[in-house]
Amino acid sequence: MIKSNDRIKVTHAGTLPRPADLSKMLYARAAGAPVDKAELDAKVKAVVADVVKQQAACGIDSVNDGEISKANFTFYIRERLAGITQRDIDPEKGPPRLDISGRDVLEFPGYFKAGLGGFGDSNPKRRIFCSSALAYTGQESLKTDIANFKAALDRVKVEEAFLPSITPGTIEHWLINEHYANEEKFLFAIADALAVEYKAIVDAGFLLQLDNPDLPDGWQMYPNMTVADYRKYAELRVAALNHALRDIPREKIRLHVCWGSAHGPHKHDIPLREIVDVILSVKASSYSIEASNPAHEHEWKVFENVKWNPDAVLIPGVIGHCTDLIEHPELIAERLVRYAKIVGRENVMGGSDCGVGSRVGHGEICWGKFKAMAEGARIATKQLWGK
Repeated sequence: MIKSNDRIKVTHAGTLPRPADLSKMLYARAAGAPVDKAELDAKVKAVVADVVKQQAACGIDSVNDGEISKANFTFYIRERLAGITQRDIDPEKGPPRLDISGRDVLEFPGYFKAGLGGFGDSNPKRRIFCSSALAYTGQESLKTDIANFKAALDRVKVEEAFLPSITPGTIEHWLINEHYANEEKFLFAIADALAVEYKAIVDAGFLLQLDNPDLPDGWQMYPNMTVADYRKYAELRVAALNHALRDIPREKIRLHVCWGSAHGPHKHDIPLREIVDVILSVKASSYSIEASNPAHEHEWKVFENVKWNPDAVLIPGVIGHCTDLIEHPELIAERLVRYAKIVGRENVMGGSDCGVGSRVGHGEICWGKFKAMAEGARIATKQLWGK
């Protein structure tokens, strides 16, 4: 884990731009269609090298592999778990729960029926089921990811490198339990499977980033829950996550939390103040939190009432995925200075609200936002250090 000891440093949350032909191949593989493995492997390796180079050129201090080998944020893990099957849901029973825009769907049904909510149909008929004991089977795929990333890093000079992985609660969002006796056993079984991936990433010498949108966005899925009910729900999922992290040093772990990257109303997102302590109970040394979009920028004030751990780093999103407008560096600097005055300048890094590459209209916008963030960090550094 790096800190901003002499200047404000910058990173980002996840996905980076990839060519359309590569995306097409990845989604075809995820759907079970035949794909030329040698061609796909070569494309992935080349694009990983390119996005690592571009991150360094933009001034990003802590870089990743852009999640280039993964069809999307969650699909990839389906290819790395044994014990799951895919089939249509029983039309008589209907879907087991709403999706991560559930509360918004209830208020704005026309918007979502028109396919404007970022995820299309909010209740797809085809679902993924846990039908037998879960086990991690993605060792070879992960080994390739690590090798590609290391090869790309050999060509650049950066301060830190991280690889993302998703959390038990995020998997639970789309994986319906038909095997384990109860919710707790199911979550801890997912955690035990994921622990294999977590440890391999750290053993390879990288910072482990845990992508944990489920911690806030599960709130939308259960409209009848009270805040007290939801805190208990979230605490169980944190317990499962911390169980998976039990053998990994805290300083090797970074947590990313957001309310889901889908473009949509986000009117009914749970307020940060209601769960900030639950978020900070995750075993991590840095915390990346959505903080720059119209639904959540105001929540910087929450940290005025948080006793910040001086050994931890806060990574507020100072650029966003919700718009193609590129944030002005002066605005980015304002956001960074605001947080630095609350938790200490050395304890702040600039970050993104979520994965920028998959949500903006074109890859050029992603790189433009990164350059603006690096420039904003330089402006903030002058204000905070006088240099």
